Amino acid sequence: MPGLLSSPVFLTVIWFLSWSLHCSSAQIQSDEVSGIQYEHLDSNVKLACGTSQITIPVVWHHNHSSALPWHTVTSDGTLTLLHVNHSAQGNYSCYDNKGLLLHSVNLRLGRPPGLLSISCQVPNHTHVRCSWMEAVKTFLPAKYNASFRGNGQEWRPCIVDITQRHCDVYDPAFWQTIHTLRVTEANALGSETTYVRFRLHELLKPDPPESLLVKELEGHPKRLNVSWNFPSSWPLHDAFPLVFHIRYRPHGSLYWSEIYTEESPAIILDALAGHLHQVQVRAHDEVNSESQWSEWTPLFLIKPWEGYPTPKPDEEETFPDYVIPFITKPETSSAKSPKPGLEDEGNLGLVILLVLFSVVILTTVLSLIFVVWVRQRRRDNVTKQELTSMVKMKSMPI
Repeated sequence: MPGLLSSPVFLTVIWFLSWSLHCSSAQIQSDEVSGIQYEHLDSNVKLACGTSQITIPVVWHHNHSSALPWHTVTSDGTLTLLHVNHSAQGNYSCYDNKGLLLHSVNLRLGRPPGLLSISCQVPNHTHVRCSWMEAVKTFLPAKYNASFRGNGQEWRPCIVDITQRHCDVYDPAFWQTIHTLRVTEANALGSETTYVRFRLHELLKPDPPESLLVKELEGHPKRLNVSWNFPSSWPLHDAFPLVFHIRYRPHGSLYWSEIYTEESPAIILDALAGHLHQVQVRAHDEVNSESQWSEWTPLFLIKPWEGYPTPKPDEEETFPDYVIPFITKPETSSAKSPKPGLEDEGNLGLVILLVLFSVVILTTVLSLIFVVWVRQRRRDNVTKQELTSMVKMKSMPI
C-alpha cells in the first residue's frame, strides 16, 4: 500500500486533480466579479449566471434577499425579469445549491436620450452661453458633446460643463447672421443630437447695471442723484457703449417717470418732495436696436433732502426751571406767516377782473355810439326824402 501511494501514476493523478480544482476555483472567482448591466425600463431583462454554462440548479438573490420581482429562471440559470420598473434595480447574485456564489451583477434601468431643450444667453459681444434640459428623463449618467458655428464656418467646440449642463463659446463671429449649436447626449443605451439655430444680435442681453446708488442733494428737496456702474460682464465700454433707462416713482404710486441717458450719474429733477421714492436702472446696447434690455436692478428706496432750520446756539430760547419747554409743530402753530404766493395770485386775479371790466365798458360805449350813428343816418335819409317830395310838388303845374 505504501508503494502504491508513492508510485508515479498515483502522484500524477493527484497532481491532475489538484490542477483541475484550481482551474475551477479560478473560473468561479472570475465569474464573481461584479459588473453593471444597463437595460430599458418597462422591458424584459435577462441576467445570465456568469459567462460559463451552468448545468446545476441556481438560486438568485436581489440585494441579498431571495424575494425577486416578477421573473422566470431557465434551465441554464438565466434570470428573466418581466416589465421591469425602478424597483427592479440593484445587485443580483446567483448561487449554486450549496450556497456558493457563482456570479453577481448590478442592474441599472433607464431610457436612451431624447431631444434636448436648449436656450442661449449672450451677455456681451464676446461670450455666448447655451444651457439645456432633458426632454426625456433618462435616469442614467450622460456625456455631452457640443459644437458651434456661424453660416459657412467650420464647427468649433463649445466648452461643456457637465454638472451645470451648459457650454460656453468665446469670441463668436458676431457679424454672421445665423449661428447653429449642436449638442449630443450619450448614455449606455444610446445617443441623440439636437440642433438649434439663432441670431446672436437678437439674443444680446446685457446683465443689469451694478452698484446702483441714489443720493439726496442737499438744499434740493425735488432732486435725486442716481449713479451706477457698467455690468462687470460688459468689458468693452468704449467699443460697445450702453444706453441706460432710469425709472422712478413715489412709493405706492402706479406710474413711473423715466429718463434715458448714456452716462452716470444722472439727476432726477422732479422728485416729489418729502416722499419715499423707488428707483431702478436697466441697460441696452446702444448700437444694436434689435437686442434686448437687461433686467432691472433691485429697487432702491430713497427720500429727497428735507431741510429743517435749526436755531443758532446763542439764539436758543431759555426757559425758567419751573417751565417745561415743548415743540410746536409747524402745521399746528397759531401764528400764520404771510404767503407771498397766495398774495400774488390774489393780485393777479384783481388785475384780470379790472381788464375784463374795462373791456365790457368799452364794448358798451362802442355799441351805444354805433346805435346813435345808425339812428342819425336814418333821420338824415328821412329828411332828404321829404325835401325831395316837396321840390317835386312845387314843380308840378297848377
